[in-house]
Amino acid sequence: MDAQLASFGPFRLFAAERQLKKGHEAVPLGGRALDTLIVLVERAGEVVTQRELISRVWPDVTVEEANLRVNVASLRKALGDGREGARYIVTVPGRGYSFVAPVTLSTRQSSRPREGAASDRPQGLPSELARMIGRADIIRALSAQLMIWRFVSIVGPGGIGKTTVAISVAHALLDGFNGAVFFVDLAALTDAKLVPSTVARALGLTVQTQDPLRSLPSFIGGRKILLVLDNCEHVIDSAAALAERVVGEAPQAHVLTTSREALRVEGEHVHLLYALDCPPNNPGLTAQEALAYPAVQLFMERAAAGGFREALSDIDASVVATVCRRLDGIPLAIELAASRTGSLGIRGVGNLLDNRFNLLWQGRRTARPRHQTMNATLDWSYNLLSQDEKTVLGRLSIFVGEFTLEAARFVASDAEMDDAAAIAAIASLLAKSLISKSESHRITFYRLLEATRTFAEAKLAERDDTNLFARRHATFFSKFLQDDQLVQSRFGEHDLSRYSSQIGNVRAALQWAFSDDGDVKIGVQLAAWAAPLFIGMSLLGECNRWCELALTYLEEAAGGTRQEMILQEAFALSSIYTTGNSDQARAAIERGLALEETFGDLRRKLQLLLSQYSLLMRLADFRGALEVAQQSATFAENTKDPVGPLIADFMLGGAYHYIGDQATAQFYGERAMARADEPGTLIPRFIGFDHRIYVPISLTRALWLRGFADRACSIAKIAIDEAASRFNPLSTCVSLAYGLPVFLWRGDLRCAENYVDQLIEYAGRYSIEPYRATAFGLKGVLAIAGDELRTGINLLRGALETSITLKLNIFVTDFMGALAEGLRKNGQVEEALVTIDRAIERAGDSGSTFDMAELLRVKAQILAAMPQYGPGTAIDCLIESLAVAKAQSALALELRSTTDLARLLTEIGRRDQARHDLALVYGRFTEGFETADLKIARQLMEELA
Repeated sequence: MDAQLASFGPFRLFAAERQLKKGHEAVPLGGRALDTLIVLVERAGEVVTQRELISRVWPDVTVEEANLRVNVASLRKALGDGREGARYIVTVPGRGYSFVAPVTLSTRQSSRPREGAASDRPQGLPSELARMIGRADIIRALSAQLMIWRFVSIVGPGGIGKTTVAISVAHALLDGFNGAVFFVDLAALTDAKLVPSTVARALGLTVQTQDPLRSLPSFIGGRKILLVLDNCEHVIDSAAALAERVVGEAPQAHVLTTSREALRVEGEHVHLLYALDCPPNNPGLTAQEALAYPAVQLFMERAAAGGFREALSDIDASVVATVCRRLDGIPLAIELAASRTGSLGIRGVGNLLDNRFNLLWQGRRTARPRHQTMNATLDWSYNLLSQDEKTVLGRLSIFVGEFTLEAARFVASDAEMDDAAAIAAIASLLAKSLISKSESHRITFYRLLEATRTFAEAKLAERDDTNLFARRHATFFSKFLQDDQLVQSRFGEHDLSRYSSQIGNVRAALQWAFSDDGDVKIGVQLAAWAAPLFIGMSLLGECNRWCELALTYLEEAAGGTRQEMILQEAFALSSIYTTGNSDQARAAIERGLALEETFGDLRRKLQLLLSQYSLLMRLADFRGALEVAQQSATFAENTKDPVGPLIADFMLGGAYHYIGDQATAQFYGERAMARADEPGTLIPRFIGFDHRIYVPISLTRALWLRGFADRACSIAKIAIDEAASRFNPLSTCVSLAYGLPVFLWRGDLRCAENYVDQLIEYAGRYSIEPYRATAFGLKGVLAIAGDELRTGINLLRGALETSITLKLNIFVTDFMGALAEGLRKNGQVEEALVTIDRAIERAGDSGSTFDMAELLRVKAQILAAMPQYGPGTAIDCLIESLAVAKAQSALALELRSTTDLARLLTEIGRRDQARHDLALVYGRFTEGFETADLKIARQLMEELA
């Protein structure tokens, strides 16, 4: 073990001294038993197989599994495993053993944490309570169950303490999962459809699809993680489907859920969480006897926290016991009651409780449901509040999840209650633990506990005030987002993660606004101001949904406004990455540009032009993309934004590359790189566009075609590595999809295969469907190059079908050319000819493309393999290919066609011409002599000599 001292329960294990102590006394253990314990504690929380244990404990000896069982049995006896609820070693049938007790590792010399352990509390996991009463055995049992079964649901009524127990279990297992514990509170969700995307975001998965559930298991892969889903009951169907899929398809994922009812799906093991033990109805109960029960311990602890300074007396012991029993031992109910003890005293709390519950329990003397008891408790606590406190508590129930004091003041105050009274009431509710407080990004947030919010929500509805305060709630967030300059900056320019806690409220406000009781005018405004927030947090599916809905409800009078411009732009951006390159996206971009002319919002115009360029490039409308690039260059010249010319050069370089003018593409690519390197240049980050990555990737393709293979590969590698280091999934996918072909063209199949595998992983993990299709297409190209013909043909056919469906046409002719080559190699020459002719026709429809010369070369090979055509037809096709390559300044493609032509000329007896022509082209190269094409050409020249 890295740490010399491991502590668990009352034991301390000194690995270096090979000694186990309980307190200050040594525990006698045999050498093999001690070795077994050290291995299990090293791997605490994990399942250690019998084979692993035997190899560690008996490294040079062949022994039976019975020896191991004897060792484990002696360990359990020495540890007192199973006595008084203590659990240390659990047998996992058919697999091995797991040490399930929480372990603390340390050294005597330093406080250096164990290697691999998380140094910080995982994102999203709340702090553990300093002391939790009456749940230690349950936490140990749940920890063991979770390690064995992988999927456990903590089920019980509201207020029973499910969340608290789940948090404690998560903290207990932190080391066992090396910190990979993810806590997701579903209480803020009002739409069950958002469960998958919420969980995906918590796991770090950037959602680029409308069905993130499909991508979660592949994103998790073989990682060992613990996913805690809290408050599942109101979204139970969606949560159940997600949990079942994760457990079923991610073999090292463990799931812990909390809910008021079981999820009832395959693999789930339900742990019913019961109330705290309460003293019996015994009038002679002493204080010492009462304090032996967890419910009384909790009551007195919370009473002291609320200002009660006296110890529990024998006289009051029976009163506290009665209160705890009446509250059915539900922790939240006990805490609510105990919090009033400081002002009312124990007997005062007991009297109020008795009077109130006598009214509620009339006719309910048998088997009352626990949630009814919780409602009664909350109702009683509610009646202890002042009128202002009651009013404010009801109004605050409109919030979903966290809210700021500013938001609370705006919603809670009105003509009947001024700001000062509302703030005073909020402070009082906070002091009475009906509101909780937390800090994030140096901002104080407040929230109602979910049970309290549900109760207060019902009180608001009784007053028929829900709609009124839902309007105020939606109005606040619309105004808040509109006025926030960070949110309303260029799409994707800033990190907006600090606003993540407000997403639940924004969603709830939008749902109300577009409901039958809502106000679509507010909804349109809110959707417009919220669009940058959704985009900034990569919630593109939601952005697309709300923008489309808002545009549907946009009144004629609101047409042509700044709101419409933002909605059109956001709808277009989100559509490109979620629903494909639709005509709707193009229409939205064009409408946004028309509106920009009206408002003169120059900082958004470049974004719109870039989006239009991207859409046209993906559709393979390269001439149209060039026109947009030229328009952008003109626009950039007339603005003072120094970044405009850089982006325009990037667009021009990419467009010229794809239409086949490689010299001009190289010019603009190099000029864009030079602009980016100028001191003080701040390159903006638009959604999906990082020009520090895109500019060199675009340039590298033109450089290779121009004959600068070494420089092209060097730049491509730097750009791909840069993208990976920035943890931007979309930029990484772009750099790989467009950059790795350079290595494929070079003939470095091993490097290309490595990059293809990375692209498949990224595109699958982050649900970026267009690039997932591209990845499999490139894998097919690699397979053809490696003569794995059947695999390559199948991959390419699937990739082509998906690409055409998604209208990702930019890769189609390239993939069709590779497919035709694979069919030729496989002897399917007739189908190969049909395929290559279709590819050439598509390329011609785009006004020629960068790969036209290559497509003609592949066709020549197919013709040469068909006796009915003969070498003459193939030679004519190669001559046409050479003409295209020369016109495009594509020396690399000129070499390929010349090499093939030299072979055919040799076959018909024109060896001298073949060697002369090939030598002339070869002699124009200044680098890249170790690339596959130049090696082949050099070898052929030697043979012809």
